[in-house]
Amino acid sequence: MNVLVIGKGGREHALAWRLKQSRRAEKVFCAPGNAGTARDGITNVPIDHFETDKLFRFCTKEKIGLVVIGPEDPLAAGLADFLRVKGFKVFGPSKDAARIESSKVWSKELMRHADVPTAEFRVFDHPEPARTYIETRDYPVVVKADGLAAGKGVVVCKSNADAIKAVERIMTREEFGKAGRQIVVEKKLDGEELSVLALVGGRTFLPLPACQDHKAVNDGDQGPNTGGMGAYCPAPVATPELIMELERSVFLPTIHAMKRGRFPFQGVLFAGVMLTSQGPRVLEFNCRFGDPETQPILMRLKSDLLDVLEAVADERLPEFEEKIEWDPRSAVCVVMCSSGYPGKYETGKLVSGLADAEQLPDVKVFHAGTKLDAQNRVMTDGGRVLGVTALGDTLADAKARAYEAVKRITFAGMHYRTDIADKALKAKPPALPVEVPKLPAKFRRPGGNDPEGEKPTS
Repeated sequence: MNVLVIGKGGREHALAWRLKQSRRAEKVFCAPGNAGTARDGITNVPIDHFETDKLFRFCTKEKIGLVVIGPEDPLAAGLADFLRVKGFKVFGPSKDAARIESSKVWSKELMRHADVPTAEFRVFDHPEPARTYIETRDYPVVVKADGLAAGKGVVVCKSNADAIKAVERIMTREEFGKAGRQIVVEKKLDGEELSVLALVGGRTFLPLPACQDHKAVNDGDQGPNTGGMGAYCPAPVATPELIMELERSVFLPTIHAMKRGRFPFQGVLFAGVMLTSQGPRVLEFNCRFGDPETQPILMRLKSDLLDVLEAVADERLPEFEEKIEWDPRSAVCVVMCSSGYPGKYETGKLVSGLADAEQLPDVKVFHAGTKLDAQNRVMTDGGRVLGVTALGDTLADAKARAYEAVKRITFAGMHYRTDIADKALKAKPPALPVEVPKLPAKFRRPGGNDPEGEKPTS
């Protein structure tokens, strides 16, 4: 089977790299790809996701058997729908289902309707009422642009003054363009943040090992939010009991509500969850694999990724409920960035030391923002440049190996956090997990066997 991965970031490099290892993958293409995909023997295709007619012609010419859409932008634009209508098998949700990420207003309203635990919130389409509302709050708030903003449209505010400035940036100065025409103002939640991704196909969903991401640009979770500065997997805080609770209170009602609304989800549903003293609360949903969460997750995957993604697209996911194999070791990903990121940054800087870094055992350098120049040298081409990912027998081992690889890589102006995974390493060791039964299969299948989507009962 020929496979096409759409996108050019670290997530897409990881997906294409793992798909290429499939015994069933004849050719793996990446559109447009990056220097890392090219160096791994994946064929880059110079087509952007919005060039839909070119993608259709390419898929037809190369007899593509499965299209895997990586980023949120093409999903929100309806690329999955377009290709399915043309007769291609696609991994990724429809435009309607992708609204769970492309519109924070829509997503929060869905959570309210489905009784999914989340923060108290209000929606505004004009800055003045938003300012008035914020001034009456006696607690810190978070201000979110409604639309897609490359992971930077969420402003966590320490004071009402900070929140009013965020409203000014998003709605008045329009820093995120059309994405800020509406905003969500919600109560700031305290606790540990957890990334839980679930494969969703037809009436079945299957959670993947949980990760913890690092959004803030600087050590100690200081500075502005980014698309992600690093991640580790599995997250020790994600006990079996917690995952079972998230299946019951988050994934089941959300997927059921989407099915009942005639916009069923297919692909990866990503829940960003805050573990508060009152219980888990959903911060946001994403409609695709996370970046950088995908990198450590796929480093640990031992099963054939092509088999799994095709089963989701074909609604055969129950076949894999007990069959997906994982490396028992931990994985840590450290993101190396261009100077100035997440603000303005320069590109075109020579990257050195990549081969030296990948000589270390159980290390893979995923490229997020790179390109090859005329001399076939790797140059920076984005804010997040590399995702240096390593396996280790323990989380501490994985972290040490990842940073050893990071130290072998250089490019002008590079910066990265030095504390990825410290949150888990410095925390009090979790109690030994209590053995609990897995969620019964019927609870993992929103709608049960009822074609009209009635909620299953116990």
